[in-house]
Amino acid sequence: MTVRLLEPAQAELDDAIRWYDGQAPGLGSAFLVEILDAFRLIESHPQAWHLLSANTRRCRLRRFPYGVVYTDVEGDILVVAIAHLHRHPNYWHDRPFESGRQ
Repeated sequence: MTVRLLEPAQAELDDAIRWYDGQAPGLGSAFLVEILDAFRLIESHPQAWHLLSANTRRCRLRRFPYGVVYTDVEGDILVVAIAHLHRHPNYWHDRPFESGRQ
């Protein structure tokens, strides 16, 4: 099982890291470490988080107000969004991910 990110999710991750880097030295790196920890947890226990829809789940970060929205596509984890939890809930619903391709 591997973790892959849709392009918009990768852009969200990059943007969040940049933003946190601008807030305090090392904060962007701390955010990335927590994201990578979440990826490892999801790989180990993909069914552990609650369903957001019939095909997606969200793993919430502990320190930061973000969640990793993901789905299982052919045995791999596809990250649909790195979603800020206080902004526009479910904005990612229109992203094509059922087949794992954009």
